Amino acid sequence: MPMYQIRKDDLSGGPTRALLALHLAGMQANSPPEAVFALDLSGLQVPEVTVWSAWRGENIASIGALKMLGADHAEIKSMRTHPDFLRQGAGAAVLATIIAEARARGVKRLSLETGSGSSFDAALTLYRRHGFANGPAFGGYAASAFNQFLHLDL
Repeated sequence: MPMYQIRKDDLSGGPTRALLALHLAGMQANSPPEAVFALDLSGLQVPEVTVWSAWRGENIASIGALKMLGADHAEIKSMRTHPDFLRQGAGAAVLATIIAEARARGVKRLSLETGSGSSFDAALTLYRRHGFANGPAFGGYAASAFNQFLHLDL
């Protein structure tokens, strides 16, 4: 697996903002309007959210965020790999960082909401490879025919 530099990201840089914009556009293009729960820039710039980005040299490869839902429950948000780095371990590197940080913070359950369909298959494969399993809706989400919820007990 290629090596990446993983860093906390304050979302001020152009490459990070561009990848976030790509993420939001992808969620809107591949999800029914009522099922788009991706956070925009302001939604990620709140105290309970920490964002990481993976870099190879000057090129951003992937982003992902950890949103604290309470003392022992957290959610993965805004996972996206740059098209130039698909299937090269960038998403896995950010996900491993998020899982390690959740454990360090004493999180007992890490959850995420995602969609259904072929555009979500690679992400679902990644999450399941890291031990996530489908389960019930959480937080303020309501289950629908489109979305699905995955959980990892830490």
